[in-house]
Amino acid sequence: MARKLPQPVRVYRVGGSVRDELLGRPDADRDYVVVGATPEIMLASGFRPVGRDFPVFLHPDTQEEHALARTERKHGRGYRGFEFFASPDVTLEEDLERRDLTINAMARGEDGVLVDPYGGASDLAAGMLRHVSPAFAEDPLRVLRVARFAARFGFTVAPETEALLRKIVASGELATLAPERVWQELSRGLMEALPSRMLAVLRECGALAALLPEVAALFGVAQPPAHHPEVDTGVHVALALDWAAAHTLTLPARYAVLAHDLGKAQSPAATSPRHVAHEQRSVRLAQGLSERLRVPLDCRDAAALAARWHGVVHRAAELRAATLLDVLSAADALRRPDRLDTLLAACAADACSRPGAPQDYAPAAILRGALTTIKAVDAGAIARAVTARPGGKGDDDAIAKAVRNARLKALRGWAALAKSGTRPPSSRRR
Repeated sequence: MARKLPQPVRVYRVGGSVRDELLGRPDADRDYVVVGATPEIMLASGFRPVGRDFPVFLHPDTQEEHALARTERKHGRGYRGFEFFASPDVTLEEDLERRDLTINAMARGEDGVLVDPYGGASDLAAGMLRHVSPAFAEDPLRVLRVARFAARFGFTVAPETEALLRKIVASGELATLAPERVWQELSRGLMEALPSRMLAVLRECGALAALLPEVAALFGVAQPPAHHPEVDTGVHVALALDWAAAHTLTLPARYAVLAHDLGKAQSPAATSPRHVAHEQRSVRLAQGLSERLRVPLDCRDAAALAARWHGVVHRAAELRAATLLDVLSAADALRRPDRLDTLLAACAADACSRPGAPQDYAPAAILRGALTTIKAVDAGAIARAVTARPGGKGDDDAIAKAVRNARLKALRGWAALAKSGTRPPSSRRR
């Protein structure tokens, strides 16, 4: 059990929980700054040390993080090039000054009084993302953090902060960011309410071209207006991401949306605004992007699937049985139905986000009906029948061919019923 910290030590709740409280949002994890204390005082009061780079302690009862008030100084390049200094003499205002944005540089004392030395509350009310001090430009990771907060809140970046973002990009320090950190911030931004705002902020300051050149290249690439009223491919991807967010799609599905049309930026100029065979180019570019950012396997696979098959899935009502089976096989839908769900979700975001498009994505019901149909085929019985034939034992190719033929036959029968107006039970909407 914690002993009461001695006077004149003061404890303040800081950062995201104060910001979210003022916004009327559920509190984030609560973090605290302790002013006037030493590590020895914290240990004597029952706190447990956990910080490696600077003194952070866990409260023995609540397990909430309490960090000693500290300042920082940059001594090298990149987001790791900082030295931290914790001392009982560091004031709360000095600690808050090292934070990125004014909306994250507020504190609330144990007496409930708000401490807001840098105008965070007024910036919250104005919907403004503003840096606290010129030291903001010393950390290149803050470019991505600002973009992520824009995606979360829909806020505008202050002109002077925009200038610092450009300065960071021009310095070349974005290249010092580890791929894992870029992905961490990108994935968080994709899961916010307005991912398009993240792309817009990154694009405006030049960071999109530096970090995600494949995505940046989509802006200004024309598409056929008959299929894409939004015309611009980059705008289309941004709209599709916001649709995905509004429909609470998973991270793999949202990343698939981000990467599904990358190949359009490399279409021959002579064919513009058409993009013949862009799917194959999209797969290659999506795989390169995923490797560079060290994207998790589920997101990587979802992006490649959506890039390759989204155009085919959109035409599900016209597909031959063999092509339907190819889509299901590529998704490994029999063993991993979640992969098909992710593909269909990404395709729905692609199609339904277009201005004026229907919101009922019919191809999803068709593909799920096709999956239910081939599930009913007894592959085990077919394998046993092939094995029982003279010379059939161990003939894996013959078994695979027989199973495929049986599934194709089932799909053709299912499709014939659909065309006759008798909807198969497997495709009824739930």
